[in-house]
Amino acid sequence: MLIDTRNIWKTYQMGAESIHALRDVTIQIDKGEYVAIMGPSGSGKSTLMNLIGCLDTPTRGEYYLNGKLVSTMNDDELAYIRNKEIGFVFQTFNLLPRATALHNVELPLIYNGTAAAERIRRARTALEMVGLADRTNHKPNELSGGQKQKVAIARALANNPSLILADEPTGNLDSKSGADIMALLSELNRAGNTIIVVTHEREVAHCTNRIIYLRDGKIEREERPVGLKA
Repeated sequence: MLIDTRNIWKTYQMGAESIHALRDVTIQIDKGEYVAIMGPSGSGKSTLMNLIGCLDTPTRGEYYLNGKLVSTMNDDELAYIRNKEIGFVFQTFNLLPRATALHNVELPLIYNGTAAAERIRRARTALEMVGLADRTNHKPNELSGGQKQKVAIARALANNPSLILADEPTGNLDSKSGADIMALLSELNRAGNTIIVVTHEREVAHCTNRIIYLRDGKIEREERPVGLKA
């Protein structure tokens, strides 16, 4: 099992009031799964994404990632886990504007001290995997929105992470580019990558194999789509 959250709570103090962003959330996700987390605004999906991505820690409960209890780790330990285990894909791409596609993909490898020759090799391989082998020297302003997101996906792949965590990956794209990105994520999942997509779009969620619905900080239900696929 890759992800195992046990009775997770996340509570914020707003003056004298306690706001429960997550309430007793228990989720198990196996290696190789392709899962969407859906819910309306305020449902807790962003909070859950931050916890799964080791960007935050729960107030109560336990979270195991790849067999490691990460819910009690300190900031340095969490930073190490994020770099080693998780590849992030964001709605806004988060690319360095003056860096080439190759250098943007290299970034997580620079942070973990990978030697330059190996770094470049792995970054080129990741760009090939997303179909951008001919765009290695292009900067973000020379790429379309869909190509920028593919660079971001290549960056997420560069470290061979246990998990790809995509936050609204089609949110800034037109419908055709969005469909291309979902087709790419489906292809990467078929190749064995574990992928979690956080989205409010049903079309995006139905490209995955399992949907977890949140409402008011709790799991409302789960669904296994049988229709739309990328």
